[in-house]
Amino acid sequence: MLDPVTRPQAGLAVRCSRVLLSPWSRLSLLLALLASAGVAVLLYEPQRLLSAGWPPQVNGAGAVVLFALAYGLCTAAFVPRPLLNLASGALFGSQAGLAAAIAGTVLGAGIAFTLGRLLGQEALRPLVRGRWLEAADGQLSRHGFRSMLAIRLFPGVPFAAANYCAAVSRMGYAPFLLATGIGSVPNTAAYVVAGSEAASPTSPTFLVAMGFIVVSGLGAAVVAWCKRHRLRRR
Repeated sequence: MLDPVTRPQAGLAVRCSRVLLSPWSRLSLLLALLASAGVAVLLYEPQRLLSAGWPPQVNGAGAVVLFALAYGLCTAAFVPRPLLNLASGALFGSQAGLAAAIAGTVLGAGIAFTLGRLLGQEALRPLVRGRWLEAADGQLSRHGFRSMLAIRLFPGVPFAAANYCAAVSRMGYAPFLLATGIGSVPNTAAYVVAGSEAASPTSPTFLVAMGFIVVSGLGAAVVAWCKRHRLRRR
């Protein structure tokens, strides 16, 4: 019986696929996607919606859904959420604006978490070294829901950074998205209300919303300081 003829092309294809699907290749793809998203934001400036207004041909529930989708994509591309929250309140009012902002927040967090989990986790997990990184990873992996809930309630950690840190940890999708949706409500509502009342900056509603934003920011700073002090003592 004749021996089967080997195919070098097949072996080359396998080696190329392994290289392309390796953890570092996927991480490089993630970094390229994030860089492209940042450049796109700088070039197209989606925040111009604040001055130009929403497309007039879209209105009602369709406009709210479209804004939520755009919100999610923009947050994944590093557009600041406070700006989008103000725009949501200015365009749709308090109730519809809050619904659109929370839906967009969860969508954007889910996109970032998925990208980080699929493209970055395998390459970055071996690099988790040092006391602070190991403590953060252990907290997110063992107590994912309550840790992410605290991060969202006290907005001291940037939104994108929290998403990708959670993706590198062993946190599951369900606790991550649930904690993001619940924990983002208070601070998001404050910005949305402030945006809906931006035309009356001296109104009690606007002042209360801005006061809540300031207090939550100070609370985040205090919590971060206490956490840092505790880690230093350990």
